[in-house]
Amino acid sequence: MAGGWARDGAVQDQIDDTVKDAVTMARALLPTGEGAEECDDCGEPIPPKRRAAIPGVRTCVACQSARDAEVRHSAINRRGSKDSQLR
Repeated sequence: MAGGWARDGAVQDQIDDTVKDAVTMARALLPTGEGAEECDDCGEPIPPKRRAAIPGVRTCVACQSARDAEVRHSAINRRGSKDSQLR
């Protein structure tokens, strides 16, 4: 049940949109194309099991972990929920 001027289901729509945006971003970050046998960052060999599990992979686990740690997600609710902006 939505309150104020929001229609019923508006909160769930925001949740669904947020999840959809996260899935879209995760899919965009997946490697594509031909994979590498050696890491692009450090030059170490990429294990065959990793290459088989993630087609198109170009980094070893350690370097990919470092790249993932650098990703920053915005804390701003782009959908303009008044409640989230008041926190």
